[in-house]
Amino acid sequence: MEHLLVLVRHGQSDWNLKNLFTGWKDPDLTEKGVDEARGAGRKLKDLKLDFDLAFTSELSRAQRTLSLILEELGQTGLETIRDQALNERDYGDLTGMNKDEAREKFGEEQVHVWRRSFDVPPPGGESLKMTAERVLPYYRREILPQVLAGKRVIVAAHGNSLRALVMELEGLSPDEILKRELATGAPLVYRLTDEGKVASVQDLAD
Repeated sequence: MEHLLVLVRHGQSDWNLKNLFTGWKDPDLTEKGVDEARGAGRKLKDLKLDFDLAFTSELSRAQRTLSLILEELGQTGLETIRDQALNERDYGDLTGMNKDEAREKFGEEQVHVWRRSFDVPPPGGESLKMTAERVLPYYRREILPQVLAGKRVIVAAHGNSLRALVMELEGLSPDEILKRELATGAPLVYRLTDEGKVASVQDLAD
């Protein structure tokens, strides 16, 4: 039985373009983001992949990315489950702030700690550890059982919610996952064993 799980980070959003901390705010995709999402769909189509079930966050940039991918695959009616457990990391007081302005206000070192430490949250926000603490139970409870039952599953979400999943799937340490960049609109194609371990992974980044 095939155990297929595909993870896709949403295409470029308007706030990505403006270099703003986005978190749980809900900007739309840019034109480039739309192109990235459609490109992801074409890459999956080239691999002759299709899906039985989709998961995404409560944020529209991930939802729209998924919709564009499914359009390319001719699967616009696919059953889709939305849950805020898959939302981006909440950046708290940094939300909406330009990253360069944040460095000027709080200092380069402090902003680097907030962005790149595993367990230090920005004021009022979430660390990657806290993000993982909501993403991973949801994955184990809702997503993995579907994959192991033979459903071909695609998850369209965000850089940090997907980092939590990649950390779990690939057995990475906190240091290793913080160094891992997930490109926008670039599918990661996992094939899992019957035990839910990774048998192979294919990164479709350009």
